[in-house]
Amino acid sequence: MSECNHDCGSCGEKCEKRDFHVNLHKDSKVKKVIGIVSGKGGVGKSLVTSLLASRVNKDGFKAAILDADITGPSIPESFGVGDKRAEAVEGQDALHPVVTDSGIQLMSMNFLLANETDPVIWRGPVIAGAVKQFWTDVIWKDVDFMFVDMPPGTGDVPLTVFQSLPIDGIIVVSSPQQLVRVIVEKAVNMANMMNIPILGLVENMSYVKCPDCGKEITIFGKSNLDKIAADFNLPVLARLPIEERVSQAVDAGDIESIEVTEIQNAAAAVEGLLRS
Repeated sequence: MSECNHDCGSCGEKCEKRDFHVNLHKDSKVKKVIGIVSGKGGVGKSLVTSLLASRVNKDGFKAAILDADITGPSIPESFGVGDKRAEAVEGQDALHPVVTDSGIQLMSMNFLLANETDPVIWRGPVIAGAVKQFWTDVIWKDVDFMFVDMPPGTGDVPLTVFQSLPIDGIIVVSSPQQLVRVIVEKAVNMANMMNIPILGLVENMSYVKCPDCGKEITIFGKSNLDKIAADFNLPVLARLPIEERVSQAVDAGDIESIEVTEIQNAAAAVEGLLRS
């Protein structure tokens, strides 16, 4: 048998189609699951994840973040809970998520380490197993939208998430550089191969606004996101500027407090999954 590419529709093998989905904990309830993905690191997936969770939370929905970036988690620091640790559920092999000031439920590898700076030196299958346990062994309470902050690339963890969790849609994050086109296409093609709906594209670090005249300066060059979106028939949900106040809020663990109007259309696309 040839190596499986997980695209059953184009497969010539006569194997039985398998369902790899794993069940939530019996006391959990999650309505919609959204993956935040990119084919490369450093484009701002965690920022977009944090902004989306904060926005839908402010809109009256209950939000959660499953931090699937096991070896490089940044979600705890963005919300100012890096010193928190996940608490075990009495009498069960389960954990409570850490809850932020505004009520967003979080689960991250850093909540399980003795020290948040301890490295996680694991091979891919073990990392993928931990991500599944964040889904199965954490008690998520009445979540409307769970955002899964993916590690970069198209390897073990994205494959595990796409196969094991009931993903209702993904948002692909990019930056304006020309080289990102190939990276975006990899993420989009992986989602299409695995029949995962793509809600749209978000471009981070799109521009800097001059504080004096308000002119938008494209310091990374002209974006080609519109061409990518047209080629794949996908909407551009947001273009996020580089802003000092956002960086300061992340560094201060205060991402929940700021308003970033540019993320609203992306949040509306997510919220539409429940309103449709």
